[in-house]
Amino acid sequence: MSIVAQRLSRIKPSPTNVLTGKVAELKREGRDIIGLGAGEPDFDTPDNIKTAAAAAIDAGQTKYTPISGTLALREAICAKFKRDNGLDYTPDQVIVSCGGKQVIYNAFMATLDPGDEVIVPAPYWVSYPDMVLLAEGTPVFVDGIEENGFKITPEDLEAAITPKTKWVLLNSPSNPTGAAYTREEMKGLTDVLIRHEHVWVMTDDMYEHVVYDDFEFTTPAEIEPGLFDRTITLNGHSKVYAMTGWRVGYGAGPVELIKAMTVLQSQSSTHTSSISQAAAVEALNGPQDFIAPHNEMFKNRRDLVVSMLNQADGITCLTPEGAFYVYPSCAGTIGRTTPDGRKIEKDTDFCAYLLESEGVAVVPGVAFGLEPYFRISYATSDEALEEACKRIQRACGALR
Repeated sequence: MSIVAQRLSRIKPSPTNVLTGKVAELKREGRDIIGLGAGEPDFDTPDNIKTAAAAAIDAGQTKYTPISGTLALREAICAKFKRDNGLDYTPDQVIVSCGGKQVIYNAFMATLDPGDEVIVPAPYWVSYPDMVLLAEGTPVFVDGIEENGFKITPEDLEAAITPKTKWVLLNSPSNPTGAAYTREEMKGLTDVLIRHEHVWVMTDDMYEHVVYDDFEFTTPAEIEPGLFDRTITLNGHSKVYAMTGWRVGYGAGPVELIKAMTVLQSQSSTHTSSISQAAAVEALNGPQDFIAPHNEMFKNRRDLVVSMLNQADGITCLTPEGAFYVYPSCAGTIGRTTPDGRKIEKDTDFCAYLLESEGVAVVPGVAFGLEPYFRISYATSDEALEEACKRIQRACGALR
């Protein structure tokens, strides 16, 4: 009899984490691999944030904190929501967790009962459906097709809502596509949601500040104040502040929900690192002037990658509004044959071919719920991106 619990059979390891491990293994073997799978900025954490962490250590801030986060950090988060989004929260409406993923996990575990449905637009971040399944909920996928810029429409959303719908999960800008909803597009979705009073809204705004071309970010509770009392707005420090390893995410919502999530967290991680929390206060309250230069670098990388991918035989790639991913279609390679005689039948075959033939590691679209595509993270150097795209062009050109 297996020691492993049955609930684990509902989920699978994160495909992006698996790929990152595979890349590290191949590099240790001496292979020349360009890894474009990890969604992690290549910038270092800003110095003022690191200095704040060191000062917290020197000041002895190394003890337990409140489960939901230090008051200083929750106050800084409230100030951020007011400053950036026009949303008024109090510290008792905020929870800090070990990354944005734990905030989502806590919310689902605290609210879902067997049979409850969660609407998940596809393409989706790989962890969304698995967290729903682990909480015994049912993910309901709604395709955001390429023709709509990988975004769902109000009609798509309306058709997916049932009496069993507990949550709708929105992510803009998106991982994996970089697609972001305009104010008008978001208003179309909130107009649907306001009519369904039993449906709660979870919005993952992790890439809020990573947007390009004068795009104006909006979030559901800002667009439709009537949704405020049934929305949890998620964010974190990983992406814009280049703090992936610090593990700081946060959510704000109704007190009843935050209390339930805090009870759950009290029996798991308790709280995120006291030092990380001190650094996170400085990140929110300190200078923000590095964001624009970082975004300009990301934009240049985006434009480089989109241009070079669209020159590859069989590849087409939309230009995303935000985040640091592109989600190109490899439909034009399906049915073709590799130099060693293997047929490309799906995106997983194409991605395996890229890795084996040219040493370029990307994540197949099947992991994100929409095929035949693949995800590239361009949060790496211009030189690595240019070389990777040349290799992709060469691999595509070799298909018969």
